Amino acid sequence: MPVRPLSEFVILHLGLGSFHRAHQAVYLQQLIEAGDARWSLSGANLRPDMAELLSALRAQDGCYTVETVSPAGDYRYQRIGAIREVLDWEPSLAAVIARGADPRTRIVSFTVTEAGYYLDPQDRLDTGDAELAEDLARARRGEAGQTIYGAVCAILRARSDADAGPVTLLNCDNLRHNGERFRRGLLEFIEQADLPALAAWVRENTTCPNAMVDRITPRPPPELRQRVREATGRDDAAPVTAERFTQWVIEDDFIHGRPDWGRVGVQLVDSVEPYEEAKIRILNASHSCIAWAGTLIGLQYIHEGTRTPAIRQMAFDYVTDDVIPCLDRGGHPSPVDLPAYRDVVLERFGNPAIRDTNQRVAMDGFSKIPGFIAPTVRERLAQRERIDSVAMLPALFLAFLRRWHQGTLPYTYQDQGMDEATARAICDAADPVAALCADTVLWGDAAGDTRLEQAVREAGARVRTLIEGARS
Repeated sequence: MPVRPLSEFVILHLGLGSFHRAHQAVYLQQLIEAGDARWSLSGANLRPDMAELLSALRAQDGCYTVETVSPAGDYRYQRIGAIREVLDWEPSLAAVIARGADPRTRIVSFTVTEAGYYLDPQDRLDTGDAELAEDLARARRGEAGQTIYGAVCAILRARSDADAGPVTLLNCDNLRHNGERFRRGLLEFIEQADLPALAAWVRENTTCPNAMVDRITPRPPPELRQRVREATGRDDAAPVTAERFTQWVIEDDFIHGRPDWGRVGVQLVDSVEPYEEAKIRILNASHSCIAWAGTLIGLQYIHEGTRTPAIRQMAFDYVTDDVIPCLDRGGHPSPVDLPAYRDVVLERFGNPAIRDTNQRVAMDGFSKIPGFIAPTVRERLAQRERIDSVAMLPALFLAFLRRWHQGTLPYTYQDQGMDEATARAICDAADPVAALCADTVLWGDAAGDTRLEQAVREAGARVRTLIEGARS
C-alpha cells in the first residue's frame, strides 16, 4: 500500500539510494512546491541490501531531509515528500511489477552503475556473466530477475498483458549514451529470452531518452542525522547530503507524458551528447583521478586531494591538455564553456563540507577506464597528438590496482566490472604497464598501441615521484 495516496501520474524509480533521493526526487519536489502536484514517485530496490533504509523511509511516510552545502560552507535543509510509495523488496518483485503495470505509471526510471549494464567491449550483453545468465533463465520461466534487464523485462511483460499503455524508460546514471545502450541491451535480453511478441511491443510502446545527471552525493556520514536534528528539529532516519550544485539534462523523447521539469531547471534538449561528453570526461574522469591519487598518498577524502597542489594540477592538465581539444575539435564547439566547467568542477571537488571519500569515488575502475578515459586516449592518438596528461590516469589506476593486489589499500575496493583473475594477471605480469595497455576490455582498438604504453610508462614514473614526495 502507498504510504500516501499516489498522484494522477506516477514515476516508478528502481534504486532508492542516496543519489536518486538527492537528485531526481528533489526536482519533482520543487515542481510540487511550484504548484504542479500531478506527478509523484513510487520507489523500490531490485536487491535486498537496503532493507533498513526502506523501513526508515516507510516509517516516515516516504519523507526525508536533503542537506546541501556550498563550497563556501552554507548549509541548507529541505524536506522531500515526492516519494509517496516505498515498495518492499521480495524475490518475485510482485509489488514492483504491479506498480509498473499500473496505467498511472508513465515513466520507469532507474539508477544503474556502469557495470550494471553487463555490456561487453562490443556493446553487446555479456551473457557469460552468471547473474545475467540466471536472469535470462528466470525470464524464460516468466519470472522477474534482479538485474535491471530482468526486472524491466518482467515489468514490461505485465504492462503489455494489462494493456496499460506506453511507458518511458529513463536512465539516471553516468553511462555514455545510456538510453540508447540500455534499449539495445534490453531488446537483446528479451530476444534471448525467446519473447518475440514482447520485443515487438517494446519497440512500439517505449522510448529510452539519453540523459545526463550531476550532483556529488557522498554516502551519508553517521553524524548527518544529528546535524539534521539540530538544524530542523526532526529526527530523520533517512537523510541524505549533497553539494549545492545540481544538473539534469534529458533528451525530450517521452512517449506518454512527463512532469513539467523545465519549470525547475531541468534542461530538455534534442541531444544530450555534448553535455554528457563534457560531464563524463571532465567531471567523472577527474573525480577518479583525484580519488586514485589521493589514496596513493594516504588521503581519505576527495577535497584533500583536490587541495593538494600536485594532484589538482594533474586533474587540471588532463582536462586542459587532452579533453578540451577533443571536445572543441572540428569546427563544432561544445555548447558547454569547457574551461569554466573545468574550474567549477575543481571548486566543487574542493568543498570540504561534502567529505566525499576516495573509497566511494575510486570504485569500478574497470568500467571507468573504457567509459571515461579511453575515448580521449583514442581520439588524441587518432590525431597523432601527445597523451602525456591523460596517461596519468591509467598510470594512477595501475599503481592503485597493484596496492589492491598486494592487500595494502586502506579500504575495501569494489569493482563490479573487474574480472579478478584478469586484474591479478596484470599485476603479476613481468611488465604490468604493457599488460594493462594490452587489455582490449579497457582500451578497445587502442589496446597494444606502443604510444599508449610509452605514455603510461612515463606517467608511472611521475606517479612514483608524487608518492615519494608525499612520504618525504
